[in-house]
Amino acid sequence: TALVRVPSFAGWAAAEFGELVVADVAARDGQVRVNGWREGEQLRADDLVAQLRDLGFRHLVFNDIARDGMLTGVNVEATAELARTTSVPVIASGGMHTVEDVRALLATGEKGIMGAILGRSLYEGTIDFAEAQKIVAGGES
Repeated sequence: TALVRVPSFAGWAAAEFGELVVADVAARDGQVRVNGWREGEQLRADDLVAQLRDLGFRHLVFNDIARDGMLTGVNVEATAELARTTSVPVIASGGMHTVEDVRALLATGEKGIMGAILGRSLYEGTIDFAEAQKIVAGGES
């Protein structure tokens, strides 16, 4: 919320902490959501990412909140599109369910996708972390 509503804070955080901070971009249908996802902003996720890049953020999490915690599969298309359109490495979040989601992210070929958050999928046991690591390392196809 502060990254969107207080740009001076966002700029300060990026300048002061550089590599130590990761910007979180939460969106539903491409539109940024703030304040615990309760409020929409008249701002597209890709526009926010461009602003954060210009402020100096070097890493970001893209969270498709419509999928977060739902185990419905990661939004591969939106994540890959953000990775294609920015120089900031993107961490996928929201909806990770099985190792097939890991494979799908890798299959995009987007080098800008640097990782994925596995939350509920680990807790519920729908994804095997060791297997996911092997896939990412190229030890399994």
